[in-house]
Amino acid sequence: MSLATSYIILILAVILGVTSNSFAKSAEGFTLLFPSVITAITIVACMYALSMVMKNIPMGITYASFAGLTIIATVIVGIFRFDQIPNLYSIIGLAFIITGVLMVNLLGNN
Repeated sequence: MSLATSYIILILAVILGVTSNSFAKSAEGFTLLFPSVITAITIVACMYALSMVMKNIPMGITYASFAGLTIIATVIVGIFRFDQIPNLYSIIGLAFIITGVLMVNLLGNN
């Protein structure tokens, strides 16, 4: 698998992670069947995708990228789907996360 393919699968893992997080919120503590099942399926698929990515990208870089991008994307979903607006300090923290993901991928992959 090429490096480009690995990054495409990483993006897929992020999408699956965000889907899992979103449905976990909708599952109301796993009391609702449909969102609970979707949460379980997407988190398993997400972990599988991450394991595939780790064949070509080091584990630390894979997970740092996955976690940071998933956090940012989950916040965006929270804004639009659940009307959860982050405050100033949250926005500053998210900017640090974005900076960290960029540093890990652009400068830390030697």
